[in-house]
Amino acid sequence: MTTGALVTTARLTLRLHRESDLERLVSIYSRPEVARHLLEEPWTLESGAAHLQRRLARTGLDEPGGALALAIERGGTLIGAVSVWRTEQERRTVEVGWTLDPAHGGHGYATEAVAAVLLAVFERHDVHRVVAQMDARNDSSARLAGRLGMRQEAHFRSDFWSKGEWTDTLVFAVLRSEVRVV
Repeated sequence: MTTGALVTTARLTLRLHRESDLERLVSIYSRPEVARHLLEEPWTLESGAAHLQRRLARTGLDEPGGALALAIERGGTLIGAVSVWRTEQERRTVEVGWTLDPAHGGHGYATEAVAAVLLAVFERHDVHRVVAQMDARNDSSARLAGRLGMRQEAHFRSDFWSKGEWTDTLVFAVLRSEVRVV
């Protein structure tokens, strides 16, 4: 396991998570406007510690069921996260998810980070297809998926019970042959 950068861009470093990320992650994931579109409730220090422990174990995609959880850093400050995990036994499909601190939104950081991760996943692993599923109310994530060249494949209506209400799910995907540099 490495603690250095796994992916770098002109402005960002994407690295494995560290124990020292806890407070910064909690400051992002505890925000109601961030947690609204995620599966879990806003993080507390206690729940954040449990989430971080799971992320610390997600260090690679080489095994069936493998997962990779990366912190997004800008100038040494953690500003978000990107995770990728295998979803099929054949190991050719992965799912990707991302979160960015709203204070750092509007500068293209999420697009830059996720695009770099997609390129790395396709270059370094035997991946045929990457899928992103999201709460349909999350307009910024849907736009980001579109900027990455992902196409919307599904809009499931009232298919998921989340935080006391039925929500819609959007599914986007991109094939290895379609991935492009943003």
